[in-house]
Amino acid sequence: MTKKTVALKILKQYLIISAGCVLFSLGIALFLDANKIAAGGVSGLAILLSHITPFDMTGVWIIILNVPLFILGALSFGKAFVLSSLYATTVSSLLIELFNFLLKNYLPLTEDIIIAGAVGGVLVGVGMGLVFRMGSTTGGTDILVKFLRKKFRYLKTGVISLIIDTVIIGISAIFFKNFTLTFYTVLSLIITIVVMDWVIYGNESAKLLYIITDAEHASLLCEKILSLDISATCLDGEGAYTGDTKRIIMCAIKKMQYPKLCDYIHEIDPRAFTIVTSAKEIYGEGYKDHKDREL
Repeated sequence: MTKKTVALKILKQYLIISAGCVLFSLGIALFLDANKIAAGGVSGLAILLSHITPFDMTGVWIIILNVPLFILGALSFGKAFVLSSLYATTVSSLLIELFNFLLKNYLPLTEDIIIAGAVGGVLVGVGMGLVFRMGSTTGGTDILVKFLRKKFRYLKTGVISLIIDTVIIGISAIFFKNFTLTFYTVLSLIITIVVMDWVIYGNESAKLLYIITDAEHASLLCEKILSLDISATCLDGEGAYTGDTKRIIMCAIKKMQYPKLCDYIHEIDPRAFTIVTSAKEIYGEGYKDHKDREL
């Protein structure tokens, strides 16, 4: 890649990270922090500390708590990761303080804990998801989550976050002594996790089809499949009972295109034996990049 291409790529990365920081900060400052909803993570711990100590600056607490985690990040993920995460953490922390200062006479925006938890959870989830998509984090337990995700790749980001955040919510419940608030904090956390995973992994659900037909029909079906701008793999097979030669077409197709392919199958070979199953994660051309496995 040329220097210009690399520069544009980095610029795009940091613009998206910045957008994620703004959304994350709005969710924390305007909804969660303002209503004592310590919904997990270092941000949740910072919200708790800002309310139970004389030092009422959530953004500053976030920076302080991040120091040991950035050391872990530097040792595990290298300079580029630490720089982008340091940028995201600093920007989001400063924005939290800025929003708290500018809007202090209007906070909380709502005293309805359900609305505050839901809206705050969505904003934080989208913000964190955007930052994660760019290979960075908003600091805090995000770094710990990324570290554990690297070690335990069968666990998704949201699941690891849930385990860590449950502990932090438990601590906040003890200090705030408000179990109704704790219930809504958990609700907000669940919303954050669902939204974050949706932003990171996308709506990955697709259909995986095995179409068993004869060679003549297989050729026509493949033409139709390619016309949908998707690919397929053809395998040779043999009927166990008849011994006839068969062609097996295997393809992954997005849900919106699935009905059209069904029409083609019915039109070309209504007797084709078709197995349809769900494909939750697909990597390769037209779908996710293989590097997304690390998210």
